[in-house]
Amino acid sequence: MSLAEKLDKIRSPKLQNQREVQAVLSKAAQHPTDHKQTSVVLSAVEDTLKDQKVGNEPTAYFAALLALLTQSISSSNGLINKELATSVVYLLDLVTPYVRAPLLRSKFTQILTSLAPVLTNNDVEAPLIRSSIGCLESLLKAQDKPAWALPPNQIGPRRAIAGLLVLASDHRPKVRKRAQDAIANVLKNKPPGPSLDHPAADMCAETALRNVNELAAANGKKNGKGHKHEEQHQPSLMHALHLVKTIASASGGWPSAKIEPLCEVLMSISKSSNEYLTMAAFEIFEVIFAGMADEVSSAKLPRLMEAISELRPSHNDSQLLPPWIAVISRGYDVSAQVNSEETFQKLPELFENVSSFLSSSSHNIRTSAAECLISFLVDCVPKSAILEPSNAHKEVFEKIAKSTNALLSVKFQSAWMEVFTVLSALLLAFKWRSVGLLDEIVKIVGELRSNDSFNGKKEADAVLGRAVEVMGPENVLRLLPLNLAKPKAGQPGRAWLLPILRDHVQNTHLANFRNEFVPLSETMYQKVIDSGDAEKTMEIKIFETLVNQIWGLLPGYCNHPLDLTTAFDQTFAEMLANLLYTQTELRTDVCKALQILVESSQAAVSSEIKESDLLFEHRTTKDDAQKNLNHLSNFAGNLLAVLFNVYSQTLPQYRGYILQCINAYLSITPEKELLDTFSRVTAMLETALQEPTSQTQADKQKQKQSPLNEMPPTSHTLMDLIITLSIYLPRPSFPTLFSLAALILPQSSDPQLQKKAYKLLPRLSTSTAGALALRDRNEELQTLLLSTTSSVSAPARRDRLTALSVVVETLPETHLHFIPSILSEVVISAKEVNEKARGAAFDLLVLMAAKMSQGGQINQTKIPNMPGNAPTVTASLQEFFTMVSAGLVGSTPHMISASITALTRILYEYASQLPHGVIKDLVETMDLFLTSANREIVRSVLGFVKVAIISLPEEIITPKLATLIPGLMSWSREHKAQFRAKVKHILERAIRRFGYPAIETHCPDDDKKFINNIRKAKDRRKRHKAEDTSTQNDDKQSNKKKSRFESEYDEALYGSDSSSASSSSSSNSANHETPTTKRNRGAQTYITESTTEPLDLLDRTSLAHISSRKPHPLPSIPKKHRASKTDIDGKLIFHDDDSSGDGDDDAMALDFDEGEEGMSLEGGINAYVDAIRSRDAVKRGRGGRLRVGNVKGGGGEMDVDDDDDGGSKAKGEGKKKGVRFVEGGGKGKGRGGGGRRETAERGGKGVGRRVERRGLGAVKGGRVGKGGSRGRR
Repeated sequence: MSLAEKLDKIRSPKLQNQREVQAVLSKAAQHPTDHKQTSVVLSAVEDTLKDQKVGNEPTAYFAALLALLTQSISSSNGLINKELATSVVYLLDLVTPYVRAPLLRSKFTQILTSLAPVLTNNDVEAPLIRSSIGCLESLLKAQDKPAWALPPNQIGPRRAIAGLLVLASDHRPKVRKRAQDAIANVLKNKPPGPSLDHPAADMCAETALRNVNELAAANGKKNGKGHKHEEQHQPSLMHALHLVKTIASASGGWPSAKIEPLCEVLMSISKSSNEYLTMAAFEIFEVIFAGMADEVSSAKLPRLMEAISELRPSHNDSQLLPPWIAVISRGYDVSAQVNSEETFQKLPELFENVSSFLSSSSHNIRTSAAECLISFLVDCVPKSAILEPSNAHKEVFEKIAKSTNALLSVKFQSAWMEVFTVLSALLLAFKWRSVGLLDEIVKIVGELRSNDSFNGKKEADAVLGRAVEVMGPENVLRLLPLNLAKPKAGQPGRAWLLPILRDHVQNTHLANFRNEFVPLSETMYQKVIDSGDAEKTMEIKIFETLVNQIWGLLPGYCNHPLDLTTAFDQTFAEMLANLLYTQTELRTDVCKALQILVESSQAAVSSEIKESDLLFEHRTTKDDAQKNLNHLSNFAGNLLAVLFNVYSQTLPQYRGYILQCINAYLSITPEKELLDTFSRVTAMLETALQEPTSQTQADKQKQKQSPLNEMPPTSHTLMDLIITLSIYLPRPSFPTLFSLAALILPQSSDPQLQKKAYKLLPRLSTSTAGALALRDRNEELQTLLLSTTSSVSAPARRDRLTALSVVVETLPETHLHFIPSILSEVVISAKEVNEKARGAAFDLLVLMAAKMSQGGQINQTKIPNMPGNAPTVTASLQEFFTMVSAGLVGSTPHMISASITALTRILYEYASQLPHGVIKDLVETMDLFLTSANREIVRSVLGFVKVAIISLPEEIITPKLATLIPGLMSWSREHKAQFRAKVKHILERAIRRFGYPAIETHCPDDDKKFINNIRKAKDRRKRHKAEDTSTQNDDKQSNKKKSRFESEYDEALYGSDSSSASSSSSSNSANHETPTTKRNRGAQTYITESTTEPLDLLDRTSLAHISSRKPHPLPSIPKKHRASKTDIDGKLIFHDDDSSGDGDDDAMALDFDEGEEGMSLEGGINAYVDAIRSRDAVKRGRGGRLRVGNVKGGGGEMDVDDDDDGGSKAKGEGKKKGVRFVEGGGKGKGRGGGGRRETAERGGKGVGRRVERRGLGAVKGGRVGKGGSRGRR
């Protein structure tokens, strides 16, 4: 921003407060509290300049403001006029950066003398001080080298910088920040000269370092006050450290002469128990190292590293040693960036010094040492030492390997877990140079891993896996043989190596697999064959597992192989083809390996990294990768033939990996072989299409019920292959493709084949040649798709819409009549049952709208069923909306509903591009449809209203609320199809946008209770949210949920924040109780479950088990007060829970069985069937005696009728559960029977007391009625 623009902002009457001025001005200077005062001063200055006929130049402003400065501030009397001084110094701060440097140097003494009373007076307000600091910053940046040579006791730049250093530790944050920024800017603007440092850098560093030393010494004292005294100095120490960081981050970094004392004091601060001080100290080291990464400042780095090395703490100092190790690690990281070769030569000594800390008893020290060693290996080993090692490089490698061997001795046994991480990093750093150097390490780790009592197997596996990656499996197996085929005495078998090899083999020799593992696989498989058809023993199963694990290594061997051209020959290809035919369980690994062979070489050829980096990562070049592809292309034709055959013999659910492999080899197949393959597949497909197919409905029904293990028709398989081939075919073969599509698309008798044919167009559009062909044949494709409209089957609908999208995307402007030709089909597809088909329809609608908005002419005479004299119209977005709106006068509710849904989708997408008049007409039309009696239409209208309320401008929706709200409220009482819930969601969004008063004003009086309910629910959620704010902040990351919706449109149409908010608030309040939530437990809901079975939430009686109070075990109730449970007819219901005497019955529960639907007809029928057929039903046994089975779950029976009394049958409908027979009952007469039955279930609407049925057949003193049972004694 220029000076004129800044002054214009001050003159502006709209800016009346400090924040507005600060927002528009770019310079971080303090602005006056009274903006009007500053504007008045500026006007006075400009009037003076105008009277003197002086231009509005920065120099003129500068001179006038200096005159005012002497009037407002006096060196002897201090502040004369505080308000005037504040405005003048503020304006001077704005002007000085635009004044020439010679003039600033000449006025330096005058300005510094005038500002001295302000800078040295502690009672001066912060705004004036910050503006004064800004003036000093501009003055100091203009000083030359001779001015900086003046001593501090004279009035010069050094005296000014001394004042800034004092203010840099001020207790006021804004003053302190402004002073530190000023110092940093001054040090970054070094006057011309040969020195690396600014002339004032030594002075700033010395002052800052002295402050840090004094405060650190005071912070360490605990003279009687303990920690309180320590904490008293910590803020000041933090401020001093921040000043040191500011000086170190300036250009040139920290002065060389002050590096040693700075390192010493920072290391002493690093061991502080205050983590903020430790962090600040490390930030300073980080800033110093970062400033030395460039060539100019790198000369200071050796001295710095030497100073840090001399500060090496004690071997067992667990406080100071980890920070020191971290600083050393970062320092040599920077050193490797500046001079990689010199740092690499120092690496053995560094490695040995730091590795000695691994023998420490402190876990923190061992961890820090291991991380430091890993950092050395990652950052300090140059690529040149790996790619082209010299003798000096080899010596360094040998020294490091020798030091590392010692880490596996008993001395470092307590640190072996850390040592293993270092070994993994060492192998990764040495890469293939590890062969021979680290053989002993790999052998020792392998022997440890073979020991069953070794606890670090996971870490050892990581080391061996890294060894396999960089050394190659052949070298690892040379040191650690598997010993599986011919085990030797005394040598353990290492089958555990196979999973490690599988996960880490890469970039190695494929010949090793042929020579080592193929014979081993044959040996193991021969043992499986020798077992014959006998039952598989554990040994045979182990051999089968070994065979599978061996062939699981092949994909890794095929990832960037080093000898592909020699190892992959005709013999090996024939062996793989034979495996594909005969070994079904190995097909996945073989296909994956063949695919990786091609894709890894293609990735190397198309890689954009440097040739040296590619050689370093994969030991190959782009030329070698291209040679590999050329070699594989010689086998592509035969391999494709094998893969095609295997594909046709595999069930559809297992074909995916084969198709991916076919796709890879099609990409490298020569054009001639590709055309021959395509011709053969096409001929076979034409023959298959001529075969008779089932046409009857019964046959189609049988096809739908066919099992999953049945092979699909040959035509389906061949069509899959043609779709895969299509993107690799040359242009001359495309006519054949399109003729095949024209042949298949009209056939509705085979929906799956038709579906595959529609997939051909989207597949072609993914290739360059295919996209050009689609563009050239666009008119032909239009005719084909229009002619097959009536024959499309339901499963193919989605793929047809995708194909239409491809045609519309390449539609020329002269053929826009295709859009209205297919519009009705697309609109009606918006109501498809299949979700993916609906999504495709919506996407196509948006695409057609975009195409229409690009302009063009629509020849309506070419539209089907249009008259020959139909006029030509101009394509536009408004015209497209008119076309879609034509469906609103459809003859069926389904068509009207689909049109409304389509309009909703494109309105959401293009509302900002439509004229307001069109939108208003749409809203008015939907307002009319909202009064329709058809639920299907209204369901779509509700979606439109929701989108309108969310996305349309307020000036359009607000006037319509008077009719929309009553229309919505008329459907709020409809519970079917979730109308009430949808209306509630819409009202919530409307209230959020327009407020309660606007909605409540237009709401009918009868429905205002519904609005109040929404208001209360929202207020309740707000309260819960406020109560759980702290808990939600803690769990914010862990509870972050992925959106349920795939697009913003779906979220706007179907989403609602009310349900998520309510569920979130309820879950949070249930899981995280605060004192407030404990007082408000009335808003929570509890479910009371039975001890025998879970609550069925679909049962009508489930509401009886939902309570707003937390359930508590009820005290035991005497047996005589317990009431039995009754069914809907008032009859007693007995349950088989004989231990239900705990008294937890709920007297207010409904009188229905929890396990049965007593209110439904089906439940009654089931109860009757159970009563006459279940195990515990009453049956008539020998002699006509009634018997009850399953007594107390024991499966026995008990007599009910007594022969002596000739009691009648026990009557009752429904299942009699929970019957407990008590000895000593009388003999029954009438209804009843021998023994006494005691129930322990809940009553319903009755009191729920216990009822005893005695053998006399009467309920003493009580009665049984519908809905409950009561008893008295």
